[in-house]
Amino acid sequence: MNWLTNVVRPKIRNILRRETPENLWIKCPDSGQLVFYKDVEANQFVIPGSNYHMRMGAVARLKSIFDNETWYDIALPEVAVDPLKFRDERKYADRIKDARARTGLNDAVKVGYGKLEGAAVVIAVQDFDFMGGSLGMAAGEAIVRGLELAVEKKSPFIVFAASGGARMQEGILSLMQMPRTTVGVQMLRETKQPYIVVLTNPTTGGVTASYAMLGDVQIAEPGALIGFAGARVIEQTIREKLPEGFQRAEYLRDHGMVDMVVHRHDLRPTLARLCRLLTKSPALETVSKPSPPVSEPAQIVSAPDALPAAPHA
Repeated sequence: MNWLTNVVRPKIRNILRRETPENLWIKCPDSGQLVFYKDVEANQFVIPGSNYHMRMGAVARLKSIFDNETWYDIALPEVAVDPLKFRDERKYADRIKDARARTGLNDAVKVGYGKLEGAAVVIAVQDFDFMGGSLGMAAGEAIVRGLELAVEKKSPFIVFAASGGARMQEGILSLMQMPRTTVGVQMLRETKQPYIVVLTNPTTGGVTASYAMLGDVQIAEPGALIGFAGARVIEQTIREKLPEGFQRAEYLRDHGMVDMVVHRHDLRPTLARLCRLLTKSPALETVSKPSPPVSEPAQIVSAPDALPAAPHA
């Protein structure tokens, strides 16, 4: 009997047991409801019941904006991986390796060139999953390269910002990216091309203090946290209680820091309309989005007249 109980029965259980993926269900941070991951993914990572906007990866974001989910994947300049040989609990180089393996990205910013309702645009997306979307040398180079490409192509430049601020492991080299990106924005402005910023949750620190607040039009997603310092630090500094919803997208819109708050489902047509208005282009026939959900692979080709395209993970 012991043999049947201790050996046979556990083996049968192991055969019948099914492995359940850890991310099969998502708990909404706002309402606490459990939602099937595939439903959230098909809904552009917006919780169907509460309309809470989850974080969206760089590739999924580009696929949701470009026509036919197709774009030119722009290669970016190489930078030193660990210029300061920084180490805290772990080596900075090891953190970079882990982030690249987990996200499939080379760094926090990905740049694409393609069509948005028939009009050519350059889009840069910060991925918060890559070390909190922190602004380092590689991310700064990516933003500057995207701005230069927009100048070359005479096309609008759109940035999706999501960051915890400057990357401390690169010290002053990270802070240098703030004036560099600011100069790049001014270069684009001199060509009279639109610079549109979409602020997503969260956008804070040095990114807010530089290119994320220099847009011709400032758009925010609903409920996005936007600011420089944290609310607790501000309260301790001014010794006053902050108002309800302080640093959230809706509060900032009502107080003039953000131009509009746009639901993610309406973001694509809104960006296309703004690009047409700011470039004085005639209205084009709307390009219909394909039926497959965001999870399907995008068709990515190399830009023939830009830098050689980087291999896409």
